[in-house]
Amino acid sequence: MTPSTNRQILLVEKPTGKLSPQHFRLVESAVPEPKDGEVLVRVRYISLDAANRAWMQGATYRSAVEANTVMAGGAVAEVIAAKAPGFAPGDLVFGDTGWQDYAAVPARQLVKVPRVEPMTHLLSVYGIAGLTAYFGLLRIGRPQPGETVVVSAAAGSVGSFVGQIARIKGCRVVGIAGGRAKCDWLVSELGFDAAVDYKSEPVFKALKAAAPQGIDVYFDNVGGDIFEACLPQMNLRGRIACCGAVSAYDGAPPSSGPRGVPGLIVVKRLTVQGFIVTDFNDERDAAIADLETWVKDGRIKVQEDIVDGLENTPRALIGLLAGENRGKRMVRV
Repeated sequence: MTPSTNRQILLVEKPTGKLSPQHFRLVESAVPEPKDGEVLVRVRYISLDAANRAWMQGATYRSAVEANTVMAGGAVAEVIAAKAPGFAPGDLVFGDTGWQDYAAVPARQLVKVPRVEPMTHLLSVYGIAGLTAYFGLLRIGRPQPGETVVVSAAAGSVGSFVGQIARIKGCRVVGIAGGRAKCDWLVSELGFDAAVDYKSEPVFKALKAAAPQGIDVYFDNVGGDIFEACLPQMNLRGRIACCGAVSAYDGAPPSSGPRGVPGLIVVKRLTVQGFIVTDFNDERDAAIADLETWVKDGRIKVQEDIVDGLENTPRALIGLLAGENRGKRMVRV
């Protein structure tokens, strides 16, 4: 039996500076009735991503999240009722349900996912995080054995997978992360060759020591000063996969971009390409098959950071933006 009450978290005010709990409010409403072509789902795990913050600033690859609406967010959910073919109660799906207990979502916006144990892997290694790492590194970065791959936000949900996949492909891997504990974890647990702590050492100098042969592939999750430190160290015909710019998401936008970018790109013949994971939807099944093999073989270790309770979702996102998490952060509703 479906409960009559649906808890929802609204974005009540679009932040101009740092995101804070006051920008959100927990409300209760009726559980929605699915219309024709829609599926009623119960949300199980909400994915938290730095991109959630970017959606508040304006339109990106999706429309902006407006004030006094349910905060947007992807989730793994269970089908309760369906008024669309191809879905049945008990099916698991992934879609943009928003931050709430129940959602009525157009069927065309849902992707059926298999039941795996643990279910959380559907949001981490077999979900957006793992697939973003896979496609961004292998299709955009195109690493070759023996090359040096550098990844920023390396202890985060995407970066931790990027480094491990690069190692599988025979590359030397350098991670950039915040804090000595994270850096030690990257090297000792995930097999990175070296790690740079941007909080305690000058990134340019530390990176030069960690990657003395230069950088062939840079997987950029942060933009800003770290992008600027990596750019001059790129090798001839290096590739930069631009995945995110978390340094510019939360707070005032930067007053200027990296200096000397056009000249460096020309002289070094660099390829700089942005992407989003849905660009590669037609390759999704093959990617998941590879990821499953690597997890089964122990070549990819999966780190997840699970926060309990829908009511804690705002603080969990704020903490993610501050770098609290190690691995994929999500909320168990």
